[in-house]
Amino acid sequence: MTHGRGKKAGRGAGKSGGRGNAGLLKHKFMHLVKYMPDHIGRHGFKRPPSVIKKVKTINVGQLEGMFPNKKEIDLGKEGYGKLLGGGTINTKIKIKVDSASSKAIEKIEGAGGEIIITGQSKLEEKSENIEEKPSPEE
Repeated sequence: MTHGRGKKAGRGAGKSGGRGNAGLLKHKFMHLVKYMPDHIGRHGFKRPPSVIKKVKTINVGQLEGMFPNKKEIDLGKEGYGKLLGGGTINTKIKIKVDSASSKAIEKIEGAGGEIIITGQSKLEEKSENIEEKPSPEE
C-alpha cells in the first residue's frame, strides 16, 4: 500500500534519505559541507574550573531585610564578596565588604552610612606592580 504517495515515498522517511540529519556523514555529506559547515567539530573554549571565581553578591536593597536592626555588617563573614547597587536603603549602616560597585557606595553614603572595602588593597598592590610603558612620543 502506497498511502497515496506513489511507489517509493511511502510512510516513514523513504525518499528523503532518512529522517532529519540522518546520513549527514554518508549520503547527505555534500549538503553538510555546503549548508552546515560548522556542524562537525568542537567550537569555543571551556575555561578550567580552577580559574573561574564565583563571587557571591548582594544588593543594597536586600540589606535591611536580611539584617534587620543591625548597625554594623561584615558581609565577608556572612559569605558575600561584593555589594551591588540595586534597590534602596533608608537606614544608616556601617558595612565591611571585599568589593562594592560605585552605585552601592553612593547609596550607602547617601543614607548616612559608611562602607569599608577590605579587598581594595589587593587591587592597589597589583596596579603598583605593573610598570608603566613609555609612550611612543617620548
